[in-house]
Amino acid sequence: MEKKTKFRQFGLIGKDIEYSFSKEYFEKFFLNNNYTNLNYTNFDIKNISEVKNILNIKNIAGLNITIPYKEKIIPYLDDLTETAQKIGAVNTIYFKNNKIIGDNTDVIGFEYALKSFMGEYLKNALVLGTGGASKAVEFVLKKNNVEMIFVSRNPSKNELQYEDLNQELLTNYPLIINCTPLGTFPKIENSPDIPYNLINVKNYLFDLIYNPKVTTFMKRGLDNGAKISNGLHMLIKQAEASWKLWN
Repeated sequence: MEKKTKFRQFGLIGKDIEYSFSKEYFEKFFLNNNYTNLNYTNFDIKNISEVKNILNIKNIAGLNITIPYKEKIIPYLDDLTETAQKIGAVNTIYFKNNKIIGDNTDVIGFEYALKSFMGEYLKNALVLGTGGASKAVEFVLKKNNVEMIFVSRNPSKNELQYEDLNQELLTNYPLIINCTPLGTFPKIENSPDIPYNLINVKNYLFDLIYNPKVTTFMKRGLDNGAKISNGLHMLIKQAEASWKLWN
């Protein structure tokens, strides 16, 4: 039976997001549940200042945020949940009592996906990248008492640069998490500049990217015997959590 309620608009805010998982996921979800009054749109913006117009759209009911705006969106919000405050990055916006509230459901998605991949026993991690996506990863690893080191092209204090990675580090930090966009469709040949020749069967490579299903980062790890996972399970779980917030 058709669910007849008022029209509600949802969407994803990001840059170069025509490949987006979210739009396809929610359109299929609305169709399967006969939500003919709901719509999901990609809001592909060149500058974060354009977000003001999106937040003022009539019947806007919920938004997802992706690279590169997970941190830049914060000044445009009225409030943050405790989780989003601690992380310092937002991937979901909902509206309550005439307020625009930012939350982060990436943590739910990432924790579920990581434990599905590795089981409850998580290992020390090298986190590649220090942008908004890495903030949720850091939150989950801290929560699970995982020791981590961040690797960046422009490292700050207590961070490494890619040239610092060696056999000892890859042995002591066997879990390697790619939080950079390197390798995302359409530039699928790209990958983080780590010493893949030093990776072995004791390493775990987790890529937050989901398109392609097997990134160059993952393939090069697999070629050396590592266990690999992409970000699809993370995305599905964070989308489910976003839907709960919007309703």
